Amino acid sequence: MTKTRFLTAAVAVLVLAAAAATAARAEDTPAVAFNAGVASDYVFRGVSQTMENPEVFAGVDATAGRFYAGAWASNVDFGDSTDAEIDVYAGFKPTLGPVTLDLGVIHYGYVNAPSGAHYGNWEAKLAASVAVGKATLGGAVFYSPDSFGAAEEAVYYEANGSLPVTKAVSISGAVGRQTYDGPGDYTTWNLGATWAFASHFSLDARYIDTDEHGFGDIYGSRAVATLKATF
Repeated sequence: MTKTRFLTAAVAVLVLAAAAATAARAEDTPAVAFNAGVASDYVFRGVSQTMENPEVFAGVDATAGRFYAGAWASNVDFGDSTDAEIDVYAGFKPTLGPVTLDLGVIHYGYVNAPSGAHYGNWEAKLAASVAVGKATLGGAVFYSPDSFGAAEEAVYYEANGSLPVTKAVSISGAVGRQTYDGPGDYTTWNLGATWAFASHFSLDARYIDTDEHGFGDIYGSRAVATLKATF
């Protein structure tokens, strides 16, 4: 897929998302929510983005009917001058019978990245989830025509699931495969539990690993704890 075709698809997603928001029922009042937190490591698709050091993050999300948009920021450490990651995203969530779809676009931006690093990139997202009893099962595909750094086309596939154990505790996990148009493919997985111990606070404890420890320490197995506030 060329960049032009990707951008056309991205614009189409945003147009459809805007149409979904416009068509939303009157009771679908727009809402804004904020989140912030700290984690023992910032791990993205199995790989540490902070050289295995702690993370501080914050984000904002707006919803109107099926439409959503948001922004999220975190510190990063790639061993160079890059200070932070700032992501923006938008999309919409139509339903097909019992299946909820998620169609969107995401831009990953980086503050003070070295000249010529080409860290910033776009992804298109197609995800689906369905309730199976008390559990929720899902899958997703992310496509980037010009991925992070030296990578070109990239596709990430994921299967995931979650299950409430009590009113406050749930368990969840995922298995994903990151592929590139070139070397560097790997598989990642995670399993953990989230405890909503107060009305606006949660604590997540998760084991994360990949099948390519030979790529470096940031691809190694790790346990990550995340404390998050939403308001």
